Amino acid sequence: MITFKIEKINKIMCFTIFTISIFAFLLFSIFSYSRAVSTNLSSSVFRLHVIANSDSIDDQELKYKVRDALINYMNSISSDLNSKEEIVKTVKANLNNYKLIAEKVIAENGFDYPICVEIGNFSFPTKTYGDISFPSGYYDALRVKIGKHSGQNWWCVMFPPLCFVDVSSGVVPDSSKENLQENLNEEDFDIISRNNSVSNFKFKIVEFFNDFTMKLASK
Repeated sequence: MITFKIEKINKIMCFTIFTISIFAFLLFSIFSYSRAVSTNLSSSVFRLHVIANSDSIDDQELKYKVRDALINYMNSISSDLNSKEEIVKTVKANLNNYKLIAEKVIAENGFDYPICVEIGNFSFPTKTYGDISFPSGYYDALRVKIGKHSGQNWWCVMFPPLCFVDVSSGVVPDSSKENLQENLNEEDFDIISRNNSVSNFKFKIVEFFNDFTMKLASK
């Protein structure tokens, strides 16, 4: 009788250990997959991030005017560039010009806010451009901080170029999608397209783990 109980306890322990091991393996696999996707996207994408001085109507309108001027300048110097490395190199070489353009727009609109323009790796929430979505995570970006930079911010993808996409239409042009496909692997492009239940589920997994990671990093 005692032997039977011991065997039963051993079986339960073995089953429990096996179940925990399987769960741990699945969790590790999902986390590794999420991290790989995030790393691939981060290494392929360069973003523009503009932060307003405050949430007042005037400051928010100013933010968009600064944004428009920066995007127009960006397009004039980078329309022929075909890689993230080229974009980053060009932006770095013209960093002071971005600052001067932003300062000019601010002055022309009657403000005297200081401007901080920097390139770095920053955290971003999930962002949708028409029918293309980028999960939350850390991305390289050109960040422009206006004044106290405590207002709502605006961002877009400088490369592959999506800053000119009309998000209100709900559709990213085929030319922009082709550019994305050329700079992302098939799996990553399928995830950000979210064009079926499987890719949408994968997107949610990546988004969940990235949100979790960023919350831990902020503590």
